[in-house]
Amino acid sequence: MTAVLDGKVAFVTGGSRGIGEAVAVRLAEEGADVALTYQHSADRAAEVVDRITSLGRRAWAVHADSADPAAVREAVDGVAARFGRLDILVNNAGVGVLGPVETISLADVDTVLNVNVRAPFVAAQAVLRHMADGGRIINIGSCMAERVAFPGGSLYATSKTALTGLTKALARELGPRGITVNLVHPGPTATDMNPEDGPGADMQRGFTALGRYGSPADVAATVAHLAGDGARYVTGAGIAVDGGFAV
Repeated sequence: MTAVLDGKVAFVTGGSRGIGEAVAVRLAEEGADVALTYQHSADRAAEVVDRITSLGRRAWAVHADSADPAAVREAVDGVAARFGRLDILVNNAGVGVLGPVETISLADVDTVLNVNVRAPFVAAQAVLRHMADGGRIINIGSCMAERVAFPGGSLYATSKTALTGLTKALARELGPRGITVNLVHPGPTATDMNPEDGPGADMQRGFTALGRYGSPADVAATVAHLAGDGARYVTGAGIAVDGGFAV
């Protein structure tokens, strides 16, 4: 049976670990060739590439700082040149600075907004030079865009909420080309940055309806669906994969 994404090329930002790693591998399992960016985790990125190539798919890890617009553009253009096409963009790379609003510096604001908001905009802009009609753009948001259940998340929630506007506006603009644009909101998810046995984990777990953390694979499954033909009539949507955090 032909894989759902056979012949497609996907580009996942921040794909060396956590949710990005799970997304990159899941898309490869569905048949796509996958490129991914990393900033610090070169060894982890190489491991992800090995996992993808072991599935019989092409893979490439690109060193790129999402805070640098030129690096984002160069990465996109490099992927299109290397693979000959670009069908799926997953804007996953992100950073978080948490704490009381009065302790947040302007440098913190610039860092978070540059990575979490500007980079997805720049990546989408660059991808559209290469993406054929019927492509897919999937942004990774956060449950905190829907519900801020505890203090200290003002800057992070601001950045992730901005993706709702970007997603809806791009969906409207790109609809005539059959390009869908959607937003996935993960809830508490077990990653290096937010381990399920870390400080504050019990609090986060308690805010979910299911009473537990999710796994990166849970988020990747939804991304894979949105990337496939089965979601061809879904666009401009914000989909919660949060265990009921936002209910």
